[in-house]
Amino acid sequence: MNQDVDMVVTDLDGTLLDDDQQAHQEDLNTLRKLGDQNILRVVATGRNLYSALNKLDGDFPIDYLIFSSGAGILEWKSQRLIHSEYLPGDQVEAIAGKLIDYDIDFMIHEVIPENHKFVYHRSQQHNPDFERRYRLYKKFAVPLDPASENYQHACQILAIPGERTELHEQLIREIPEAKVIRTTSPLDGISMWIEIFPAGVSKGHGVEWLCQYTHTDPAKTLGIGNDYNDLDLLKFTHNSLVVENAPDDLKNLYPSCNSNQNCGFTDAVKKILGDL
Repeated sequence: MNQDVDMVVTDLDGTLLDDDQQAHQEDLNTLRKLGDQNILRVVATGRNLYSALNKLDGDFPIDYLIFSSGAGILEWKSQRLIHSEYLPGDQVEAIAGKLIDYDIDFMIHEVIPENHKFVYHRSQQHNPDFERRYRLYKKFAVPLDPASENYQHACQILAIPGERTELHEQLIREIPEAKVIRTTSPLDGISMWIEIFPAGVSKGHGVEWLCQYTHTDPAKTLGIGNDYNDLDLLKFTHNSLVVENAPDDLKNLYPSCNSNQNCGFTDAVKKILGDL
């Protein structure tokens, strides 16, 4: 048992939240107890700011929100944006051209804090998960016209390649100037999404920045995740666990705790800190 922890960082969907996207009361109580002991509480999510704020009440017991996989950081109590990054317009144009050539469905999200708004390219491929996300954010979406688009800075590009899962590794090789992150769709829980961010952006780098900002020793951190986009977070935090519902290859890399359906967050905290 290691009681020397000053910051606890948890993924949101599939980790802190259950399959109905709710936080268990026991986990909320654990967050409050951590706060009582002056341990910083951080949620690190792939959700954009608009989506995260729609899910978490203003009195949700955390200190910081890392959103859009690390592209932005919000001080929770004051709701003040303290950090954000973006892809410059020329990179956005080059990456969009490559994705169009590959006939991939994708969305280009505006810079933070308006990154719930996007322009989109729809291919000729059958892609139910792309259509799910399009319908979810339809009122914020504008179709992309490659012939007339004036490419601006962007928070990220989200590609949904359908069954073409080999494109993840291919895009890592072909877009070295950006960070290419694999994640599992939060909509169907199966499809692979490819998130393209500025180089250096990840949940792990977000936590690293936050450690410097709050003068927290990285050796005194605990990270909890459930999916591939949590890998950089888990590599950075000194104590790292994955919930039981994580993919098997992640559970082969890190010790596991209870599932998100069974208060995995609280179980992880107890494994490292004991009873609070």
